[in-house]
Amino acid sequence: MKRIAIDMDEVIADVRPKFLQLYEREFGRRPAEEEYWGKKIYQLPGAARIREFLQEKGFFADLPVMPGSQEGVRELMENYEVFIVTAAMEFRASFEDKFDWLQEHFPFIHWKNVVFCGDKSIVEADYMIDDHVFNLEHFRGKGLLFTASHNIHENRFTRVNNWEEVMAYFRQEVQ
Repeated sequence: MKRIAIDMDEVIADVRPKFLQLYEREFGRRPAEEEYWGKKIYQLPGAARIREFLQEKGFFADLPVMPGSQEGVRELMENYEVFIVTAAMEFRASFEDKFDWLQEHFPFIHWKNVVFCGDKSIVEADYMIDDHVFNLEHFRGKGLLFTASHNIHENRFTRVNNWEEVMAYFRQEVQ
């Protein structure tokens, strides 16, 4: 069976609403999409403090699920060995939150198929779905870039904008 490594944040867990909420709380307004297109919300002028919230226990606990990801992952598991691979080492408080979030929203993924790491270049898989280009640059398999505000100008990898496009890609691969 071929193996798929799937990133968590901004691929199956939607971080953007949380960052928008924090920005609005800190600055009294929600930034327009055009303001953060091509970057992370915490890269907006004066917003670096928002990134510090990633270090807090609970940040990752209540993220919304990316639309279509639960059904998509479940379907992928019929034809592929699926692993959730998340770079959690930088944010020590994220481990328990991320694991609990996966157990709540993706209970059909066995704990042995969850990988917490720092550098994803060690991952051996046939495919990787990730929103960060730096995780795909040294990946030896086929990288699929999941669209996020910070990678919108990237064109070196096959882009998937949502889970409908992920599934269309893999349905074509199976045929």
